[in-house]
This record gives sequence, C-alpha cells and structure tokens, in this order.
Amino acid sequence: MIILAATPIGNLKDASARLVEALGAASVIAAEDTRVTQRLLAGLGIQNRPKLIALHDHNERGKAAELAELARDADLLVLSDAGMPTVSDPGFHLVDAAIAAGVTVTAIPGPSAVLTALAVSGLPTDRFTFEGFLPRKHGERMTALRTLAGERRTMVFFESPNRIAAALTDVAAALGDDRRVVVCRELTKLYEEVKRGTAAELASWAAEGLRGEICLVVAGAPEREIDLATGLVQVLELVGSGTRLKDAAAEVSAATGLSKRDLYQAALDQR
Repeated sequence: MIILAATPIGNLKDASARLVEALGAASVIAAEDTRVTQRLLAGLGIQNRPKLIALHDHNERGKAAELAELARDADLLVLSDAGMPTVSDPGFHLVDAAIAAGVTVTAIPGPSAVLTALAVSGLPTDRFTFEGFLPRKHGERMTALRTLAGERRTMVFFESPNRIAAALTDVAAALGDDRRVVVCRELTKLYEEVKRGTAAELASWAAEGLRGEICLVVAGAPEREIDLATGLVQVLELVGSGTRLKDAAAEVSAATGLSKRDLYQAALDQR
C-alpha cells in the first residue's frame, strides 16, 4: 500500500496523531529529502529508524514502478518536505504507477499551505484554483497570467521570495493594478505574516525584499462583459510584443471567452 502523508508546513504541533503513529510504525519511507525526514522524526521524538529512500523531482519517474512494486507487499509511507505529497511536490508519478499496477493508494490528510493561505486570505473560498509556481521568466510569467485574466475563481500560487516582487508587478500589469491580492508568508511559523492589498500596493511593498515560504492568493476576475473590440485590442498588443497571431487569439479567447476564430479574423481584417 502507498500511504501519502501530509507533514507540518511549519509548526511541528500540527503533526496529526495518525502521522505520528505511521512514522513510528513505518519500515520504509520514500522522502523528498531524507535529511528533512530525519529532522521530522527527531523533532517529534520518534525512536523508529525506518529505511529512507529519496524520492524527488529528479528521480521519481525512474523509481516509480520499482517503488510501486515494493508497496505491493509492504506499506510505503510517502513524505514531501512539507504538506501533502503530489501537490507541487513529488508523488504524482508514484501514484500513477501504483494505480496502473493495482496497488492501493491512501492518504493521511493534514496541513496544506494552499488551503491555509486560501482560508486566511479573506478572498472568496467557494470556488478556487491552485496554479502551482508561476514561470520564472518574465515573458513566460506574463503569458501565464494573461491566460488567467478572465478566471473568476480565486487563484492560489506558490512563489519564491526572490521572485515575489517581480511576480506581483506582473500580476498588476496582466490583471490590473487594483486586483486584490494576499501574500501569505511563513504560514504557521513564528514570523507568520499575511499582507492584503491591491497588486500595485503589494508589488511596492515586496520590492524591499521578503524571506521565507510564500503563498500568493489572487482574487478572481470581476464579472464583466468583454466585447470583440476590446478583445481585438488585447490580441494586437500581444502580436505587437512578438506573439504569433494564432497564439495571441487563442490566449485572449481563453482569458475572455470570446471566439478564437472571431478574434483571429478581426485581427486579419486590421492588417
């Protein structure tokens, strides 16, 4: 059996009784970072010393089938450094291999940076989307954000403290200066901080530099009608910045709900 176990995202007191029991009984653990797991065992006062197998982004594809077979005969506890495995962390390919092999997959639920950030953000929680990490490069990040311009659900991202200021600047540029955003830093830890404001306000605030683990929560787009003329302007702006017309029409269509064919034809008519 594969057991996906959520670990504390900061405060060790958030470790569940089931997690402690599972750690104490485990014979084999697949861990994102074995050193982090060793510290977790020590921090929780667990005397058990299971076999630790490294399972991370660079080796998971190669190890998935082997570990799935191992889990056929003995329970395999799977841990990421913090939170639930498979959520922007290793584990997905292992689960995929286990399901294909007919091996049972279960989970020990627990702390989640995504849900914690969403809960404390003050933004709507009835519908939301988790978008993982934004692209590192400015151009790719802007493209990703523009495709989300029409997304009405609250959006949750992970972000590096080294890139959060640039990311917020791009959020303001792609989604509007007044888009409501929340930066959640060091959740559950001693120096937890939740900063709320507009994209422009928090971009200026973050320019001074931030540290720690960061979740970025962004309000969904307000409900408003976007006509073809407005969509055409967006397409032409993208084309002017070097995007192919076909790709620009598809991007604006995804963000606004306008017809890709109509946008493409309208742009051709402008030439």
